[in-house]
Amino acid sequence: MKVTFIVNGVERQADPSPGTSLMDVLRGLGVTSVKNGCDNGDCGSCAVLLNGRAVNACLVFAARCGGAEITTLEGMASEGALHALQASMLETGAVQCGFCTPGIVMTAADLLGRIPSPTDRQIDEAMAGNFCRCTGYTKPRQAIQAAAEMLKEASGD
Repeated sequence: MKVTFIVNGVERQADPSPGTSLMDVLRGLGVTSVKNGCDNGDCGSCAVLLNGRAVNACLVFAARCGGAEITTLEGMASEGALHALQASMLETGAVQCGFCTPGIVMTAADLLGRIPSPTDRQIDEAMAGNFCRCTGYTKPRQAIQAAAEMLKEASGD
């Protein structure tokens, strides 16, 4: 079964067998930011935006993604400039080993798309599905807050 979808603005095709996860298909297409941390939806390292909403790609059947728009960490930068979330993760020291970082960024992008100025509690709730062994979550929270401010300033609010 051929499936056509848009990955980071580029039309892509795959021929997944039934039961193949979106994570496995994306990895097969060379999208290296989508990590397989647990393969059962607990760690968030495979998070992508599927039609604008964060999902754990290991839990989504690729065959059900026909016509979908999928954004990964590679698709966040625009015209060679890092997205505010990517830049703030670097600037605040929220990136350590980097394994969980793509999933955190994608989950945070969904959060900021829905709630442009989230409270600490809203950030913590949104990020509850992202497991990180290195940072202790303080730095990623600071990065999300900084990105929210950058995005607010860029939009003129």
